[in-house]
Parts: sequence; structure tokens; C-alpha cells
Amino acid sequence: MTPKKSWSREKLAVDRRLAGEKESGYLSLEKRAMLLLAAKTALAAALCYWLATLVHLQDGYWGSISAIIVLQSNVGSTVAASRDRLIGTLIGAAFGAGFSLAPMRVPLLLVYLLAVILAMVTCSLLGLKNSSRLAGVTVTIILLVHRAKPGEGSNWTLPMHRVLEVLLGIVVALGFSTLVLPSRARTRLRDGLAQEFLLLGALFEALIGKFHGRESPTLANIARDVESAIAANAALLDAARNEPSSGKISLEPLALLQQFGRELADALKALDLAVEGTGGDAYAAQLEPELGHLAADTHKGFQHVAGCIHRWRFSDAPADFTLEEDIAALEARMAAIRPTGLEFPQEEILRAYAVQLHLKQLARVLRRSRVETGETV
Repeated sequence: MTPKKSWSREKLAVDRRLAGEKESGYLSLEKRAMLLLAAKTALAAALCYWLATLVHLQDGYWGSISAIIVLQSNVGSTVAASRDRLIGTLIGAAFGAGFSLAPMRVPLLLVYLLAVILAMVTCSLLGLKNSSRLAGVTVTIILLVHRAKPGEGSNWTLPMHRVLEVLLGIVVALGFSTLVLPSRARTRLRDGLAQEFLLLGALFEALIGKFHGRESPTLANIARDVESAIAANAALLDAARNEPSSGKISLEPLALLQQFGRELADALKALDLAVEGTGGDAYAAQLEPELGHLAADTHKGFQHVAGCIHRWRFSDAPADFTLEEDIAALEARMAAIRPTGLEFPQEEILRAYAVQLHLKQLARVLRRSRVETGETV
């Protein structure tokens, strides 16, 4: 019987095309999440329109549009999008209402241009870059619609309704995001980091194969997957900062793990450069079996840390290997063969030294990632 996979392991298997037809079909976790988000968004939009009609707002569909725009795949992203949209709408409504008081003899195009520019510049000066476009959209709706439909109330009626409609959409979207089968950015980030460490381990395995002269056809694809995972986790970390603290997964260890992931990725890039042109080096062969033991245990280390992240328990040290002992054994082996260095080409010696240095760095960062994260949990 095949054990049930975690989200991170299933996603990794699909990305690397290792999953069977049943696991990568229509019922994969990623596709179920997309279907759930689509259903929640549709229900939120419909509820917004019904409520807007119930309280007789002028253009109730703007509440539905706001709900569709701000309802994201996790709570943190929804909070950030709601904040940006509300602030942009308030600033745009204020400028739109103010410039609607301009005399009718002033050309509408001039009034409109000045209002949009000032609204967007105000957002930028206040450090609200993500709200500037929304402010411009709100000014556009208020000024152009108000001038096109005179006699529909005071200069502040349309801006007030616009703000109320957007506020309605935001409240409904936040309610659906936090109460209806919520997806927390922190939980998704934990799974994403576990996946990232598994991908880093796969990249490390491919690079070690390259060092031994076994060029992997999937090396470039795995490297791209690592970069994508790092970028996705950085976005999730930003979203997690907007979420209220809840549950056992806190922000500090997540940020620390994300930093360690970047450090390991940089070390793997250096290792990739170091193994270029290797394969069959006689001097590197003198470092065996110690070099091979360190490489094998480092690969296990990636998997062990990924498991610690998924279980969110970092106190469990690996039982079947100790990276510190592997490093000490390799250093002793390096010292033992150093007198024979004159017998080998200098290029081979430099490559071997570079590879073993990067291996030791990776092993130490992996150990730090588990130990230091455990101290913050």
C-alpha cells in the first residue's frame, strides 16, 4: 500500500513528472484548491450583488467586482489586496468628488487628467504603490460617470456609493477567506518550504552525478523548479506577514527557513561551477569513500529537514547519519593525501578542493537550518 503523500511531496512528484496517472489527474491537491477558490469567489460575488440590491446601492456590481479582485488563494493575500483596494478607493473617491466641483466651463478632459495624476501621485508619495492604479480607476468612474449622468444627486453621492460598494465587496471577501475553508499563507508557506528543500536535494543529487561524470538530463529543469519555488515562497512570506497570528506556525521560523533556502540555493550554484569539467579525476578519487559518504548524507539531510518542516518538529536529529562526523572524516582524508598532491594535475586538485569545500558548506548550512529553526519554534 502506497503511503499518503504530503502536499509538498505530491507537488514535487507532479513537477518532476514522477507521479502516476491517479496522483497527477483531475483530483490533485493543486486543482482541488483552484476549484475551491473559484467556488468561493463566485459565491462571494453573488452575495455581494444580492446585498447591494437589498440596500439599494446605485451600482451593486462594483461590490461583486471588488470581491472577485481581492479574494485570493490565502488569507494573507486577501488581506493585502483588500487593504490596497480600500485605500486606493478612498483616495480616488476623495479626489473624484473634489474635482467634480469644478465649474462646468472647465474642460472635462483637463479636470480628469489633473485628478488622476494627483490621486496617483498622492498614493506614491504615501508609499501606497499598489493602491495608485485603483485610485486612478476610482477617479475615472466618478468623474466620467458623474459628468455623463448629471442630476443623480450631490457631488458626493456617487463617491459615497462607490466606497460603500467596495467596502461591501472587501468585507464579504474577507469573510469568505477567513471563515469558509480558509487557506492560511503560513500553512502554504510551510508546505512550500518543505517542497523547496526537496527540490534543493534533487538538484544536489543531480550535481553530484555530474561530478562523477553522470550528466542528468533533468538538471536544468530542476534548477528552474528551484528558482520558481524560491520566488513562490517569497510571495507567500509577504502574504503571511499580513495574516493575524494563529496556530503553532509562527512567522519568525518561516522567515528563517526561507533565508536558509536562499543560502543553500546560492551554495548549489557555486557547487555547479565547481563540478564543471569533472568526471574521472584521479585526485578526487583519492577522497573516497569519505567524500561519497558526506555527499550521500548531505542528500539525506535535505530530505530530513524537509520532513522536519512538514511535521513542524525540529528537535529530531537524524538517527542514521551525522554530518559533523562526515566532515571530520573528510578533512582527515584531505590531510592524509595532501603529500601526494604533486603527483596530480593542479586543475584536478583545485576542483577537488572546491567541491569538498562546497559540500562541507552545504552540510553545515543544513544542520544550522534545523538547529536554529528549532530554537525559534
